[in-house]
Amino acid sequence: MQANLVVTSQDNVFFCEHFAAIRSEVANMMVGQQAVIDGVLTALCAGGHVLLEGVPGLGKTMLISTISKAVNLPFSRIQFTPDMMPADIQGSSVLSETAGGGHELTFQPGPIMSNLVLADEINRATPKTQSALLEVMQEKQVTVGRKTFKLDEPFCVMATQNPVDQEGTYPLPEAQLDRFLFKLVVGYPTEQDYHTIIDRTTSGEEVVVSPVASGEILNQMRQIVRRMPVSEEAKTFAIRLVMGTQPGSQYATDSVNQYVALGSSPRGIQSLMLAGKVNALLNQRSAVSADDIRAVALPVLRHRMVLNFKAQASAVAADDLIITLV
Repeated sequence: MQANLVVTSQDNVFFCEHFAAIRSEVANMMVGQQAVIDGVLTALCAGGHVLLEGVPGLGKTMLISTISKAVNLPFSRIQFTPDMMPADIQGSSVLSETAGGGHELTFQPGPIMSNLVLADEINRATPKTQSALLEVMQEKQVTVGRKTFKLDEPFCVMATQNPVDQEGTYPLPEAQLDRFLFKLVVGYPTEQDYHTIIDRTTSGEEVVVSPVASGEILNQMRQIVRRMPVSEEAKTFAIRLVMGTQPGSQYATDSVNQYVALGSSPRGIQSLMLAGKVNALLNQRSAVSADDIRAVALPVLRHRMVLNFKAQASAVAADDLIITLV
């Protein structure tokens, strides 16, 4: 365990209280989907990005806009379409007239220059436009021409995609999928949730989301996450789990060797650690344990495994392989 990393009891209380306050405020607007809400907030606190996959109408867009109100951060929405260009996301230089009658090039920032960015239906954009997000998601900066603009922290990209409608869509490349800390699958509400949705959305009742946190508080929570110690047991378990997703590895199962073309990259182990630290803090542990790694294995690894044709023909899902590994 790293001796230089220390999280005090006050740090733990600070983190848990603010996490619970944000979760509670979001739940005032969102009905059900508690696991998805916790997953998005975990990614936000860990300093990562999140990909939400689900059919239309499940509240993915509303969830992200609600979180922006609860944490009182600037929010922008990008509706991806096939004709969108990278400049529509990053911004561009435009020729404007000065007070003296001259002209100069001024940079007009695009919607990516915000704190929380909703990339709605990200798989509808062409690969050229999708690639505009690669630098900003990894480096937290935007390069336009010869100028580089650093983004303010906290910064988080929350993307959505529809898994059913494949016409006019472009699957995300592995390099971009790997930059998402979590991939969360948004399912249908329960029967009781439908009752609540009807009462809340068709009765004229107006739900107001109040800010319960700020960018400064989120940055403090992220610093606490980084300082969370990791036990050697958890570190070894996470390393072997990631290596187990790689076909040909000594820790790979027979099913992984049979159905997986590419396993998780080193970025997967970083994501497991960060998400495990958040889970450990929420469970008020003094260090990350193997149980914390198990708790976040599915959303961290499901999009980092490239399955081969045999897996697709046999209807084998990445989740099944990860559960077997864990």
